[in-house]
This record gives sequence, C-alpha cells and structure tokens, in this order.
Amino acid sequence: MNPSLDCRILLLAELLGRPAPAHATADPLRPILASLLTGRALNQGVLTATLGLTEPAFQTLWSDYFPGAHLNLQNGPGEDIAELEDLLHLLLEYRAGVRESEVWLAQIVAYSCCGRNHLWQDLGLADRGELSTLMTVAFPGLATLNVDDMKWKKFIYRHYCTREGIYVCPAPSCGECADHAKCFAPEA
Repeated sequence: MNPSLDCRILLLAELLGRPAPAHATADPLRPILASLLTGRALNQGVLTATLGLTEPAFQTLWSDYFPGAHLNLQNGPGEDIAELEDLLHLLLEYRAGVRESEVWLAQIVAYSCCGRNHLWQDLGLADRGELSTLMTVAFPGLATLNVDDMKWKKFIYRHYCTREGIYVCPAPSCGECADHAKCFAPEA
C-alpha cells in the first residue's frame, strides 16, 4: 500500500467523522475542505497553515466544520502573487452564493494559483476530480464555461486574462511543468 494514501484516507475519515453543526455536515464542499486540510497536514501543495485564509476565517472554518483538535499544519512554499486579488474577485463573481465555504474556497483557490504544478496539486487535493467537484459546486457559472475540460489553473488564467484584455498572461510557468507536452500536444 501507499503510506501517503493510507494517511490521507485515515485523516479524511477522522475529519469527516467529527460531529459538526447541521449546516456544515450538509455542505457538499465539506469533503473538499477536509481534503485540503489533509493535504496540508501531509505537506502537499503550496497553501499556508491557514489554507491561505485569514486567521479568523480559518478558525471559523475549523470550529464550524471540524470541531476538535487541530491538525499540525505547516506553511507550504506558496507566496502572494500580484494578481491574487483579481483572481479572488473573479472567483467570487462566479460563486454559487449558497454557502460561506464558497468564499473560503475562492480565497484558497486564488492563493493556490501561485504554485507551479496543476491546481489540484498546488491545493494539496488527492486528484483532479476533487478540484472539478470544488469548481462545479462552489463556482458553477465558471465551471460551465470550461466546455473543453481545460486544466483548471490554465482555464482560470485564460478567463482572467481575456476579461482583463491582458495579452501576455501571467499564467504559471507552463514551460517548466512536467505535463507541458500533454497540454500543448495535438489533440488525439
């Protein structure tokens, strides 16, 4: 077995097994938030120890969604990017408008755009499917625009740049990405 996967499964089960208020347990984004916390506990991704959130927002997330002992979270290698506020506003514009968790996830996703890997990896999620769920539930209007199933970070940046009329887009270094050939290869 894969020790990292085993740890992920155990941490997720522990977090999701915690009793939480009804609004939190009913939130379809709660498993995604648990996966983000698990990824940070396993030192995966670029997020800070507060997932890129302010301390008060992180404490609200923790106490509402996963009451009990905190996981030992350390800061990841991420750092603020010049377009952070613009990306945050873009995501907030497309949020479903149903839950507070969407606001947290807008901040978390925007902050994770500073990483150099695929967005799901920079978030510390288990796979791209979790990111697709996050985007579809939290930002459905934006998700429906991704008709060609483009990689999420590339899509967010392309949408941001197109809206802003930016022709030299600050998308993270695609040339350094291990999947460069997959993103820029001819369609099969």
